[in-house]
Amino acid sequence: MKVLFDNCTSPVFASTLHGFISHYGHSALHIKDLPGLSKGRNSADLEWIDLLRTAPEIWMFVSGDGRILKNSAERAALRSAGLHGFILASGYQKMALHYTAATLVLRWTDMLHLTDIVSAPSMHEIPVGKHTKLRPLPL
Repeated sequence: MKVLFDNCTSPVFASTLHGFISHYGHSALHIKDLPGLSKGRNSADLEWIDLLRTAPEIWMFVSGDGRILKNSAERAALRSAGLHGFILASGYQKMALHYTAATLVLRWTDMLHLTDIVSAPSMHEIPVGKHTKLRPLPL
């Protein structure tokens, strides 16, 4: 499994999660490090969604911006790409980076489990509370 963190997240999250999951054969990277994007980290959401759709690997993505679900073109692209997406709850914007990074490591098994039992495309919100379940979002 490969995990992409979009431009609405800190690169710290990708490198922290990568350090944890690489031992299990998974990888995480920030959009700034994703090869094949014409404008790098400034690429439109539709461009990176299409790039992941055509990639031979299995991808999921993490975003800090739930507005990706409000744009009809992006929603349609996400549905057709067959991706698993995870949106950080709005409360993460007020949290220190190290707390959010730790929460992502803590939630990794939940995220991976959901990708196994729920068919793509799917969207879930990662809540702030440690003992709160990931919440499905309409796609």
